[in-house]
Amino acid sequence: MRAAVFGCIATTALVLDQVSKYWALNTLSHGRTIPVVKGLLSLTLVRNPGATLGLGSSMTWLITVLAMVACVAILVLAYKTISMRWTSALALAFAGALGNLIDRIVYADGVLNGKVVDFLDYGWSVGNVADVFLMIAGVAIVILIISAEPFSKAELERQTVQDAQEPAEDERAFHLSEDSNGVLYNEDSIKLVKSAGEDHEGSSNSSQAGAR
Repeated sequence: MRAAVFGCIATTALVLDQVSKYWALNTLSHGRTIPVVKGLLSLTLVRNPGATLGLGSSMTWLITVLAMVACVAILVLAYKTISMRWTSALALAFAGALGNLIDRIVYADGVLNGKVVDFLDYGWSVGNVADVFLMIAGVAIVILIISAEPFSKAELERQTVQDAQEPAEDERAFHLSEDSNGVLYNEDSIKLVKSAGEDHEGSSNSSQAGAR
């Protein structure tokens, strides 16, 4: 089931990314720009040899290799997880990484030196749909980590044990016993009452002795 979900999400996201890039290559060529939200977003074709924000432009082959490693690592993690939420987040991350990796391989004119097709111009940076999926996946993974979503079977078992121990501790803190008549009573409360009674009795005896 998880494999099917991973495949559906990754395939859908990858198709959206590649179709949008094909549209950009055929529509935004020759320096054409299409305003979408004035001052915030426009569509402008840019061929990016580097990573996000154009970093590593002179090391395209290294970025390509790292992207390959990332894709393999994501597949391994997706295979190991038992969580559907983790599966969905990893599927988006895989689609984003693979979408840009395809560009670097398909449009290469040398050894792994292809340029990524970017066209979402935010004014301060230019990206693509694959980058959007990577960002969504990153945010989702952070949320899953903060919310302690179990990733593996071992983590789920550990969390189950911890949840089972908490009620036991509460029960020990409020221990009930049963007398010969079947009446339940709290031993700790009785001890407190007895202790208070003894203190009161001692105080009364002291007062009487003083009165004599």
